Amino acid sequence: MKKLMIASGVLAIIVAVLVWVFYRDYERIRMAATLFTGAEQVDNFHRVREFYPVGVMAPAKDPYVFSEGEKIQLPKGFKYGDDILNTEEFLAVTDTAALLVVHDGKIAYENYWRTGGKDVHWISMSVAKSFISTLVGIAVAEGDIRSIEEPVTNYLPWLADSAFDGVRIKDILQMSSGAAWTETYGDPDSDVNRFGRIMAWGGSFDEFLTKISREREPGTVNRYNSSETQVLGSLLVAATGRSVTDYMEEKLWQPLGAENEGFWMLDDDGMEMAFGGLNATAHDYAKLGELFRKGGTWRGKQIVPADWVSASVTPDAPHLLPTDHPYSMGYGYQWWLMKGDEGEYSAIGVYNQFVYVNPSRDLVIVKLSANSEYGTNADGTANKESHTIEFFRAIGEKFAARPEE
Repeated sequence: MKKLMIASGVLAIIVAVLVWVFYRDYERIRMAATLFTGAEQVDNFHRVREFYPVGVMAPAKDPYVFSEGEKIQLPKGFKYGDDILNTEEFLAVTDTAALLVVHDGKIAYENYWRTGGKDVHWISMSVAKSFISTLVGIAVAEGDIRSIEEPVTNYLPWLADSAFDGVRIKDILQMSSGAAWTETYGDPDSDVNRFGRIMAWGGSFDEFLTKISREREPGTVNRYNSSETQVLGSLLVAATGRSVTDYMEEKLWQPLGAENEGFWMLDDDGMEMAFGGLNATAHDYAKLGELFRKGGTWRGKQIVPADWVSASVTPDAPHLLPTDHPYSMGYGYQWWLMKGDEGEYSAIGVYNQFVYVNPSRDLVIVKLSANSEYGTNADGTANKESHTIEFFRAIGEKFAARPEE
């Protein structure tokens, strides 16, 4: 009888494990398969940890909590081209989960919808890219990376014969490696979708990188390419001898006083999904924006060199400048740069994830979203990225701009 009970218990455990494995694999494949199809994602983006392997960063031993400032009301509408868009409708149509407005280091507005919440983690998508470039800056300052003028293959020799062979680290930071790449979200056969499916079906990001070919001369054309951020992630691992998760926990997560855990999605080799796999709360995302707004200083300590912060948000070549299109953007070290005279820049991820900074108005805004229309039309209007920048600018009008220095 005792043996039967033990056998039954073992069988129950095996069944439970099999059910969990099936659920996990089903959920990760389902999420990947429904991206950019118009399917709702608000029930996925806050619980990625449930069905993907992750590396975990512990909350800070000395957490930093934003103080409360004078509260504002959101504008009832905002101008976009010749139209006036209703704010409430805009937040709804972009499936906004979190909106956090920090002015001069204090919370001026905070609200959550749908599955969002103050302590709810949300997938960064490409907002992660700006965190990765920040870590590269720290590694350069500490001598682990000797210079961004070096070829990345000095650190990653296994990328010889790929698109990145002999390419300067700086060109990769500026999305200008010359690699052949399609970042077309609505096309299931595009490079970015094939790359991202590694997290659904398994595989190695590093192996995928070796198969990318070159199309243009490095340093001549800015082409948005998520694989380039993945190269930077691998560079960090090679240069520091540590995982991205471990390195970021020590160099950024703990110093910034993260209030909650952070975690990175991992591939089958345990490599972080550097181009979009960070998961954090709105408050902890905002700390990166505040760090840059304050020139790399945090609580009286220089976390990132001031010259790195400046270079990160300054286009220094013609192919990095905003074009004449009224809603176009330039590019820095994995930061988007807004056209205009207020020095705005932003980390931006698909489905409308933003860490936006307007230093002239002492303003940082975080918007976490699950815009189900994202990537569903060819002209990109469903993505609502330029709409969101205009929305942020309307919020910024509530705060006086500092005189130009």
